Amino acid sequence: MFLVLAGLFLGTLTMLNILGVTRFIDLSFSIPLTDLRIPMIIAVGALPYPVTFLCTDFLSEFYGQRRANTVVLVGLLLNAWVVVVLWAGGAVPGTEAPGAEQSGVFFEVRRLAFGTVTASMAAYLAAQLIDVRLFHFWKSLTRGRHLWLRNNGSTMVSQLVDTSAVILITHYYASALPLVAGRPVGAQLLEFIAAGYVFKLLVAAVDTLPFYAGVRILGEYLAIDPRSEGR
Repeated sequence: MFLVLAGLFLGTLTMLNILGVTRFIDLSFSIPLTDLRIPMIIAVGALPYPVTFLCTDFLSEFYGQRRANTVVLVGLLLNAWVVVVLWAGGAVPGTEAPGAEQSGVFFEVRRLAFGTVTASMAAYLAAQLIDVRLFHFWKSLTRGRHLWLRNNGSTMVSQLVDTSAVILITHYYASALPLVAGRPVGAQLLEFIAAGYVFKLLVAAVDTLPFYAGVRILGEYLAIDPRSEGR
């Protein structure tokens, strides 16, 4: 089960780093009975990201803070490995026609990935370590009770750190955000941060029930008392 959770975490992490900002999707919605429309433009790479926090919560719950942090650090190394592969894939000679070496799908994905991987690695490390730390803080404070509090309390703070860091670094370091010319940059960055954060909070709220069910089922299957500390 540890391998399944760690594999899902690392596989999802690899996928979202490659997808990154290759496409932005519009999840904007209108509030019923009003004319108010809430903008929600997010990068496609953000779609699977909440799954990583659910995985680290399960890992923290059953295997402890040390092993959860180990998986987080392995994920950081995996980020670096993705960069190495993308760099090597573009550095060696290809079969393209002369003058077209830097065109095509691969080089477009490579350019975008290089532009966002620094943001992803910095935000990922900070957010995941904060998530694990806060998860165990709430678990210790409540003596293993109030599962919803440590699941959502840790994710709410860590997702804000992650979303803010990714948006700001992606813009100021890589200039990879689809900003609208003529509009204030600060306002648009805040919109991207708010949209990404609200999306992740909604997903975190939805995954509370699966987390409860998963803790109960896995607790019985693994014969581990989730309230136990000191693993």
